[in-house]
Amino acid sequence: MGLLTAWAVTVLAYVIIQLPPGDYISSYLAQLEASGTFAGEEEAVHLRELYGLNEPVLVQYGKWMSQVLRGNFGISFEWKKPVGEVIGERLGLTVLVALAAVVATWALALPIGIYSAVRQYSLGDHVFTILGFAGVAIPNFLFALVLMYFSYQFLGISVGGLFSPEYVDAPWSVGRSLDLLKHLWIPAVILGTGGAAHVIRVMRANLLDELRKPYIVTARAKGLSETRAIVKYPVRVALNPFISTIGYTLPYLMSGSIIVSIVLNLPTVGPVLLRSLIAQDMFLAGTIVMFLGLLTVIGTLISDVLLAWADPRIRLERM
Repeated sequence: MGLLTAWAVTVLAYVIIQLPPGDYISSYLAQLEASGTFAGEEEAVHLRELYGLNEPVLVQYGKWMSQVLRGNFGISFEWKKPVGEVIGERLGLTVLVALAAVVATWALALPIGIYSAVRQYSLGDHVFTILGFAGVAIPNFLFALVLMYFSYQFLGISVGGLFSPEYVDAPWSVGRSLDLLKHLWIPAVILGTGGAAHVIRVMRANLLDELRKPYIVTARAKGLSETRAIVKYPVRVALNPFISTIGYTLPYLMSGSIIVSIVLNLPTVGPVLLRSLIAQDMFLAGTIVMFLGLLTVIGTLISDVLLAWADPRIRLERM
């Protein structure tokens, strides 16, 4: 089912990218005219024949998929080089930023959500509720702009990018890896705050529902410590909704962080995807969307396995 879903994603992505009027050649000729260079109809026909854009969409898709199955994702029209070279390092950095954002989200949200549920209506619960609503209301890109301003104004440092200037084009080394880790926490926190605000409320509501169930009352009556009575059973059950969302969290962070990536000047696939969609560079855009679909399939598989591990009821329901 995962393979079938991934194939369906590639078909839909390729067809949807073709829906806007015109093609890459139309966009390219419009750019030439804007710069004062005019190309004739014969040159446009020649370029479409060169890139294979004069063929039906299904034929173009079939040729692209035949290349994809051989590990070749085609040539980017705009970048004039293989798609794999355009998104190679960017894709790995994007996945790393998304994973760091997920870790930041859970590290912030789970302990705060547990505290808010156990200390319901306390001063801390009200404070975290206000902060949670503020986190949901403030867009990530605005938070990024504010953080960039205060960092430069009061600390004298720039928080843009994932590397220091001397490591931007440098080959991978221990120093470049450490420099990446030094910059990685900034986009992770920015992307994680909005998600954390939502997760706090969900965790609080789920845990409050579990804490009122009879098995918790029984555990306390038998003398089980409060910490063990909360962490061992109800917290594990309350985690189920978060585990089940792993399937779309990673692709959501990858595709939903385009504006943040532009603001922070991050070398991720988000800005490249936006640029390829505007230019109708279908091989590049289709490849990125295909990888997002594959991440969804892989994330769903991981969440299913983790759900079966965390909840015996799911693991044993077919036995």
